Amino acid sequence: MQAWQVHENGEPSEVMRLQDVERPTPGDGQVLLRVRAANINFPDVLMARGHYQVRPPLPFTPGVEICAETEDGRRVIATPALPYGGLAEYAVADAAALLPAPEALDDAEAAALHIGYQTGWFGLHRRARLEAGETLLVHAAAGGVGSAAVQLGKAAGATVIGIVGGADKAAVARELGCDVVVDRRSEDVVSAVKDATGGRGADVIYDPVGGEAYTQSTKVVAFEGRIVVVGFASGTIPSPGLNHALVKNYSILGLHWGLYNTKNPKLVQHCHEQLTELAARGVVKPLVSERVPLDGAAAAVQRVADGVTTGRVVVVPAPENGAAV
Repeated sequence: MQAWQVHENGEPSEVMRLQDVERPTPGDGQVLLRVRAANINFPDVLMARGHYQVRPPLPFTPGVEICAETEDGRRVIATPALPYGGLAEYAVADAAALLPAPEALDDAEAAALHIGYQTGWFGLHRRARLEAGETLLVHAAAGGVGSAAVQLGKAAGATVIGIVGGADKAAVARELGCDVVVDRRSEDVVSAVKDATGGRGADVIYDPVGGEAYTQSTKVVAFEGRIVVVGFASGTIPSPGLNHALVKNYSILGLHWGLYNTKNPKLVQHCHEQLTELAARGVVKPLVSERVPLDGAAAAVQRVADGVTTGRVVVVPAPENGAAV
């Protein structure tokens, strides 16, 4: 089979190589899956660079989120068991963690439903307890993680403010349903958010960016507001001033979604059921901006690394002679 492999750490376009390798052999409790679509996530970038909290042994195949087919023909969503990731024709995953792919979504959309939407659901509902009528601010609202949070916020009845970088991304954020869109490249984020909220600020802030975005969040968070920290795409990890959180009476909430897979896997299943229902109603639908063939995966991962993509970029390997596993 063909699979992308990382033999040394560095920029994805430089260290990812498409190679002919043997199909992986499942271990105890694992299954072999034929990859129908693999969604690119920022952790794929970080793993290629050697900067992620999970460091699979070299060489490894990136790809942490897939829609795939089981040996008996079931269409499932899975997080592959590294080092046999999803940017390949076949991957392996834990059998107990497989989830049914929603019928309302095609392969590429289903591949993009899991990590970003689960993170959004846990961040907004489990951690921040977002309520209907509240104001939600989403940084990088046109990106993969942000676009999921926008849709979930609207589904929860919130007023959503989307922060984006550039006119093209502003248009995408509006299409996603943002009530207010702020282009950080041409507008002052703090002033624009205060104007949009009558000076009150946002009740919940969803931040996958860190750096300057986090600093802006502290200036526009409402009384008893909640800042949900889900990542640091900017590359800069902020150092919160806890005296500021005390004086303004807001909460800083960390979210590492992956922990729920071991700490409380039933919640992951419950979340998937909620997401499947929302997808069936057409309320959530992953924004897939690009579907690329397997041989274009390294360039696609690099575009995600460079922050020039909107929504999700999904790799769709060609079926191996049209055959199932």
